[in-house]
Amino acid sequence: MGTLRKLPGTKLAEMFSSSAKPCMDAEGRFFIDRPGTYFGPILDYLRSERLPTHHIPEVYREAQFYAIKPLVKLLEDTPQIFGEQVARKQFLLRVPGYSENLELMVRLARAEAMAARRSPVLVCAVRTEEDAAHCADALRILEAEKRSVVKFGPWKAAPQVKDLLDCVKMDITAQGYQVYYEPYSGRTLRAKYFSYFYTFVFIWW
Repeated sequence: MGTLRKLPGTKLAEMFSSSAKPCMDAEGRFFIDRPGTYFGPILDYLRSERLPTHHIPEVYREAQFYAIKPLVKLLEDTPQIFGEQVARKQFLLRVPGYSENLELMVRLARAEAMAARRSPVLVCAVRTEEDAAHCADALRILEAEKRSVVKFGPWKAAPQVKDLLDCVKMDITAQGYQVYYEPYSGRTLRAKYFSYFYTFVFIWW
């Protein structure tokens, strides 16, 4: 009990305080609706301040849930969490409508999935305002042909178009979908526009 109450202000300390009424199962065991797999590293830190060496993103989420601020801060300094939270996430915050575009891509792919093994989704990625102006005509052509296009950018950050495409693939894959992307090679557009357009292919079976 002393281990669980070690850090005042955490959810564990609150759960097991004398005034709290913890949730218990039918056999009288304390019940916490979280994955038990990653609770061991939480206890290790509370006991001896030992940091985990495996499953760091998962332990990080648990530390956030239990509001163990010292552990959260230490994990945020690890390369794995630093890269995700500071580098990649901060880049994506500079891409307008990134999360909404991911949702749109999934909706379009699912709409095309009827009796199909694959669903292609056309994406336009423009890093600068100049690129956006350059491919405006191509977007108008596709719109006239009633082609759905998900447009990313422009953005004010160093990463290139391939970095953005890799992020899109990573985040859609993290939702459980099998997907890959390739350069657009359709006949609708002239070759000078190809560097702005990519096809994401969702594989259903």
